[in-house]
Amino acid sequence: MKITEILRLSEKGMTQRQIGASGGIGKSTVGDVIRLCKNKGITYEIAAGMPETKLQGILYLQSATKAVPEPDWEAIREEMAKHKNLNLQFLWEEYRQENPEGLSYSRFCTRYREYRKESGRQVSLYHERKAGEIMEVDWMGDTLACVVNGETGERIEAHFFVSILGYSHYPYVEAFPNEQEINWITANVNALHYYGGVPRIIIPDNCRTAVKTPKYYEPVINSAYWELAQHYGLAIVPARSRKPKDKPAVEQSVGWLETWLLGKLRNQSFFSFRELNQYIQKTLIELVNRPFQKREGSRASEFIKIDKPALRPLAPHKYEIADIVLRKVPDNYHVEYDKFYYSVPYTLHREQVSLRATSHMIEIIDKDRIRVASHMRRTIPARGRYSTIEAHMPPNHRAVHQAREFDGNRYRSWAQKIGENTYFIIESLLSAGKVEEQGYRSCMGVLQLTKKYSPLHLELACKRARELGSYTYSTVHSIIKKCTESPKAPAPKPSPKHENIRGSGYYS
Repeated sequence: MKITEILRLSEKGMTQRQIGASGGIGKSTVGDVIRLCKNKGITYEIAAGMPETKLQGILYLQSATKAVPEPDWEAIREEMAKHKNLNLQFLWEEYRQENPEGLSYSRFCTRYREYRKESGRQVSLYHERKAGEIMEVDWMGDTLACVVNGETGERIEAHFFVSILGYSHYPYVEAFPNEQEINWITANVNALHYYGGVPRIIIPDNCRTAVKTPKYYEPVINSAYWELAQHYGLAIVPARSRKPKDKPAVEQSVGWLETWLLGKLRNQSFFSFRELNQYIQKTLIELVNRPFQKREGSRASEFIKIDKPALRPLAPHKYEIADIVLRKVPDNYHVEYDKFYYSVPYTLHREQVSLRATSHMIEIIDKDRIRVASHMRRTIPARGRYSTIEAHMPPNHRAVHQAREFDGNRYRSWAQKIGENTYFIIESLLSAGKVEEQGYRSCMGVLQLTKKYSPLHLELACKRARELGSYTYSTVHSIIKKCTESPKAPAPKPSPKHENIRGSGYYS
């Protein structure tokens, strides 16, 4: 009978005999407990707020505690968490080396179990699964040598990627020859497209293909995996190290799949991973349609009814595995990849950026993981080795670049919008030299006059230059300047009407 219960019944007014009868102990034992508690000033209210073992230690084991040091149970738990090969017997033997008169092994184990129970270490937190919210991913612990090399006859180990989705625990499985990063990324992408939608969160293990630095509060995700998360607009939240209960769905499903899926594969041979994966997909269809044992429906029915409608739409394009390299931005603010050069904002001059290259795109990402530039990937040198976005240039470079981008047709088109005479002057400038390019600067000078003067003033100036037969920038500029800067003569006042004024017609 617990000490707290004895104190509770005593404070209710029950006699020592009645308390002993209800707990199956002698009345003298009840009396001893009540007396010891009274001497220590322990009431039922105080006793209810402390563990039974601590209460016993206060009443009975004060002298023994001095002789038998209590092990540091928290330190023992941490050692077992850090070193998975340690067990209680090993740690007990270390404890007894320092304390030869300490607890026996059985008492040591009992006290450790009591510590775990009191600290809540032996209970599990129920994970409430929400529809389409989480996809848990992992590699199966077991491999299977079921793929045969058709040329050598050698058997190749198949490694199995597993993902489990949301409320339904709907699985996706794919086999690979190894667990390298490229296969990990491919499997995650294929799983998302297999489900036909995107969850909010992916929970991987702390494997190297997912997590670069497994920090508790700020784990560093691998670049390619982080790029995948950005592409599909989801979060990657790695499970804590050595905490399989952070992803219970995939842990449970791996055991189920190792029994029912690998069991069907164990006596079979395949001549390619493609053939193996086709068989896996066929088998999965059978497995997911099996009824649940403890709830209504099946994984397939729950997925279609609950999880699939809650998934967000996939990205327009399937994520491509990219080559990611680091580059320092040079003076001309173009970073090199595969002998071609791609512009970045000039403000990143001399900073380090990440260049992400796929078969079609080149993306540049700054140190804050923000995409600062995107280019179509170039592969044909004849089109030029530099890909430049005008917005990346400083203002002075932009003006030069714009001038270089103009050709005869663009000058003609610009002039035609202003008027017939402007077009005539521009055409004359382009035709004056042996090659058209000789007139480009003069054309730009004429047309840029519209920034200071109106298009109407330019058209009138060009008309006057055309009449004079002088088709140069200097002539047009001089005419438009004089016309706009010379003061206007005041208009003559009309003569008053009078019968004695004959008028100009009288003398004709």
